[in-house]
Amino acid sequence: MSAKRRILVTSALPYANGSIHIGHMVEYIQTDIWARYQRLRGHDCRYFCADDAHGTPIMLKARELGTTPEALIEHYSAEHQRDFGGFLIGFDNYYSTHSTENRECAELIYERLRDNGHIVTRTIEQAYDEQAGLFLPDRFIKGRCPRCGAADQYGDSCEACGATYSPNELIDAVSVLSGEAPVTRSSEHLFFRLADFGELLREWTRGGHLQREIANKLDEWFEAGLQDWDISRDAPYWGFEIPDAPGKYFYVWLDAPIGYMASHKNWCAHHGEDFAAAWEPDSDTELYHFIGKDIAYFHTLFWPAMLHGAGFRMPDGVFCHGFLTVDGQKMSKSRGTFIRARTYLDHLDPEYLRYYFAAKLGPGVDDLDLNLDDFIQRVNADLVGKLVNIASRCAGFITKQFNGRLAAELVEPELYGDFVAAGERVAAAYEGRDFARAMREIMDLADRANAWIAERKPWEFAREEGREAEVQAVCSQGLNLFRVLIGYLKPVLPQTAARAEAFLQCEPLDWQRLEQPLLDHEIAKFKPLLTRIERSTIDAMLESARADLQPTGSGADDAAQADAAPPGGEPIADEITIDDFTRVDLRVARITAAEAVKGADKLLKLTLDLGSETRTVFAGIRAAYRPEELEGRLTVMVANLAPRKMRFGTSEGMVLAAGDGDEIAILSPDSGAQPGQRIR
Repeated sequence: MSAKRRILVTSALPYANGSIHIGHMVEYIQTDIWARYQRLRGHDCRYFCADDAHGTPIMLKARELGTTPEALIEHYSAEHQRDFGGFLIGFDNYYSTHSTENRECAELIYERLRDNGHIVTRTIEQAYDEQAGLFLPDRFIKGRCPRCGAADQYGDSCEACGATYSPNELIDAVSVLSGEAPVTRSSEHLFFRLADFGELLREWTRGGHLQREIANKLDEWFEAGLQDWDISRDAPYWGFEIPDAPGKYFYVWLDAPIGYMASHKNWCAHHGEDFAAAWEPDSDTELYHFIGKDIAYFHTLFWPAMLHGAGFRMPDGVFCHGFLTVDGQKMSKSRGTFIRARTYLDHLDPEYLRYYFAAKLGPGVDDLDLNLDDFIQRVNADLVGKLVNIASRCAGFITKQFNGRLAAELVEPELYGDFVAAGERVAAAYEGRDFARAMREIMDLADRANAWIAERKPWEFAREEGREAEVQAVCSQGLNLFRVLIGYLKPVLPQTAARAEAFLQCEPLDWQRLEQPLLDHEIAKFKPLLTRIERSTIDAMLESARADLQPTGSGADDAAQADAAPPGGEPIADEITIDDFTRVDLRVARITAAEAVKGADKLLKLTLDLGSETRTVFAGIRAAYRPEELEGRLTVMVANLAPRKMRFGTSEGMVLAAGDGDEIAILSPDSGAQPGQRIR
């Protein structure tokens, strides 16, 4: 057993203006499993979180509902904590960024950064909605992308081509609040000089604190040059007023990560712990953040720089995860796959989803898919058919024939030793956040246990006189193997583990206790620990999801969504006429060359043969195809699309594709088609 560690772990703060859905739950389940594992290894691991309770969206939603921001965030805090509790998320403290502790920490960090010369003031021009009477956050402005021309893009980045820009670069920009074109007004703002920490951050991001994919992505920001970060917002704004700047408020992204500190500080005050010691630069307490990959920029550049600049310790690790899809597609309200946490809990055991996510989660940032048919099959096969089956097929014999008493010794101690020794492989997988590998290791052991019992067939010789000792020996061994497995699964299935502990009448399971088997020990009568999932239950949940989700409200609500999972399914576009459609010139093209685009995660550069000419097209299909898979294939392109300049070159058309994410498929004509043929 390694030395006892002191660990602080956090999940990203859910925004306090909407319900938790199963896309969010990926992160909280991932973090909770890791924290529970650390405790089972004997470490002092504390898990902190809070509601992100500031910002313009909360102010506007409260105004729309005729309530106060305080009442709104209180409502969602209670709802969030109820739903997290339903999924067995074991926070040590769940707090709010709208708290005295967070104000104190935010002001302290700001003042230290200011006094150390890392805050500058300058006048900027901002978009202002005269009708709404306020400056507009980036995501409250929509227009056409200045890079690729895609319509209906937010004021900070383009979802079509991935470009980032400032709101004043948008073409035909309008406010999502009023629909009016914003005007430009000057305002004095405070900026954090991120570039002051460039070398420190380069070293830290390559120092083993981040996943390789994230570190590689951050290189793009370093190459472009770290820019000053605007940390202030103008009144009216829901948040903390900046101490030396009346009428200016801390931008929500400044005090949101500080909420980790505030939640910890609040907990320390109630438990007699030393808050300051844990945040000293040389602290031996470990600090880890679990977040979605969409907010890596804030957590891996701004946050560590702020901490260091204010004299606090930096994180030991920031672990990013991917997004959740359902049945291979973005969560959709119309299909019923945009599933609130509460809707799931109304129909299904939370541990089913905990196990399924664990079985899919690796240490990287890949997206994961909740395939509902696979979900049913895996839960039924692994948890019911393999795990619980071991206990159910052995317990009855022990209860009926031996008054619930296990044998005094193991019939095959070497097998038990193999299961105990496998604990180090399982532990290494948990530690490295490779939960999928841990689940494979455990289920391989479950297969081995079931095969061992099946070979000895205690149900057959239980009817034969004189073989009672064999029955007791085989079933006692089987139940001890089950105990080891349930101990390894305890971080994932804490509720089932508690029921198993009650059935076995043993002390709470942890890694160390599993080394010794239960011998000459009395167990309780077995009761089913888990039951099978029926497809009808899944269908009922999907129907409830469709029914309990109302259409989205104002544009402000839509703009405020910054969830860890992708937004809902894409709506059907506005109707067009046949005349509109006939203007689109669709042509068969052969892909003669394909290559990855350096600096663009989603793009492939395609060279297309149209028979009479060659075109270059940049297509966002890199997640679905390797370049060599495409060369020589026929596809369909929009040949009369106006060329658009991108920072990688000019795209001279568009390749047609269907689907989204990893499920993208380019459209291909029959093999007899020829390059240049028009599709009619």
